[in-house]
Amino acid sequence: MTRHSVVPGQSWTPEGYARNAGFVAALGEPVVTLLAPRPGERILDVGCGDGVLTAKLAAIGADVVGIDASPELVKAAQDRGLDARLLDAHSMAFEQEFDAVFSNAALHWMADPARVVANVFRGLRPGGRFVGEFGGKGNVRLITEALLAALARRGVDDRRAFPWYFPDAEDFSGLLRRSGFTIERMELFERPTPLPTAIEGWLATFGGPFLGRIAEAERPGLVTEVVGDLAPRLRDADGVWRADYVRLRFAAIRP
Repeated sequence: MTRHSVVPGQSWTPEGYARNAGFVAALGEPVVTLLAPRPGERILDVGCGDGVLTAKLAAIGADVVGIDASPELVKAAQDRGLDARLLDAHSMAFEQEFDAVFSNAALHWMADPARVVANVFRGLRPGGRFVGEFGGKGNVRLITEALLAALARRGVDDRRAFPWYFPDAEDFSGLLRRSGFTIERMELFERPTPLPTAIEGWLATFGGPFLGRIAEAERPGLVTEVVGDLAPRLRDADGVWRADYVRLRFAAIRP
């Protein structure tokens, strides 16, 4: 999730996402547990992606609507039989329609998080809960530094390539409170994450905003440099790559 708002240079394919980033849904299970969905509840999944976790909510018996800004991923979610809609969270205009709003690995792709949170608040019924997890302060710091350094060596010293919102617990707590939420849980934690297709698969799936800053012919060379830079720090003796993830998990209530 998005994790998926529209970010320059970033694109998604269901096949690539499933192959290179299947861990996103698998590691989102604790967030589903925190949400504690109940049969008959109406739930909005913000940044539903290909619908893997959305389907789990529906299987519990909830009435689930998934939204995402990627047409390709929305189609994949619809193919699972889900009510998935092509909609950017910045533009959603639900009015007290949902008992809960859920979001996994999506909010960090959204350029105006305050607007998204305000939209979530408006879409919740009084007493409704907002539960999610996304990248927090320090998330993929080593990967980002390696990408920016490789771009700088090519004369591209432009941090506008950085596409994400990675707040600390205090900053995001303040944003939620300003929108009217009462916070029940806020946890920032490190979660080194094994990558099923090594760092190359991760870069192919999530690195578009950086790779898109240079000509297509130059990208394989940049990826090779980034791999060499990161291998001593993110690849273990068995050859397993672990991304330096930091996650922010939260639960909040609309009074």
